[in-house]
Amino acid sequence: MAEKYENYALYMKALSDETRVKIFEMLTQGELCACIILEEFKITQPTLSYHMKILCKSGLVDSRKDGIWTKYTINKNNLVILKDFINNIAEKSV
Repeated sequence: MAEKYENYALYMKALSDETRVKIFEMLTQGELCACIILEEFKITQPTLSYHMKILCKSGLVDSRKDGIWTKYTINKNNLVILKDFINNIAEKSV
């Protein structure tokens, strides 16, 4: 069970930054290239890479190489796990 809490903490840490929350919301549109994500922010490519590394390491986002670009998608299985955890907390606190 402790492993699950570690995963929950990684998810929440990944979403504890405004930029990463916006990126995560952008990915609800489907797979996005890093170049498209970068256009939405006033940040450098290395800064975007830093944010994407955190999102991917948490397990909430998956990546794949496509030529010189990397494309990103939401990991729906882990999103469901996080959603169920939060819903369980909400139900218990009523």
